[in-house]
Amino acid sequence: MERAPIPLPELRLPAFGAWEPGWFLLTAGENRPGAFNSMTVSWGALGVIWHRPLAVVVVRPQRYTRQFMERYDTFSLCAFDESHRAALNLLGTQSGRDTRKMTECGLTPIALTTIPCPGYAEAELILECRKMYFDDLEPAHFLADFIAPNYQNDYHRMYFGEVVAAAGTGRFRGPG
Repeated sequence: MERAPIPLPELRLPAFGAWEPGWFLLTAGENRPGAFNSMTVSWGALGVIWHRPLAVVVVRPQRYTRQFMERYDTFSLCAFDESHRAALNLLGTQSGRDTRKMTECGLTPIALTTIPCPGYAEAELILECRKMYFDDLEPAHFLADFIAPNYQNDYHRMYFGEVVAAAGTGRFRGPG
């Protein structure tokens, strides 16, 4: 996939559709065999906080990717076209702890420009992120009754990442 760097003020994404029904592939670790893991995510946010461009991802404690999120300071978010939906489904439903999903998915890890975490050659968009904050969801703070049924005492950890670089196809670049 041919991507070009995108200045963050020119990045264009649908605020809601990028996550659901679109999915991102969250990857944490280093770009060497066995040193990273990826999982498909459809819950998250993009915005600005502390005068920095922000990506928020949430990871449950039992996910293998959580170990990599805890150990490493960076992560990537990759978006793909529909032709890669089967690979994203595999990466979102199988554990890298128990399977060889990283080789079975058919995606090609690549080095990124500013962080040691890999992205994927087939991605239409890659966001490179540096962690700047985390917190665990607190069920006592749930204000809506539809939240609790999403959990069985396995509350997500939220990771705030500063988006330090973006690269994508032309459809993600707005007027400069």
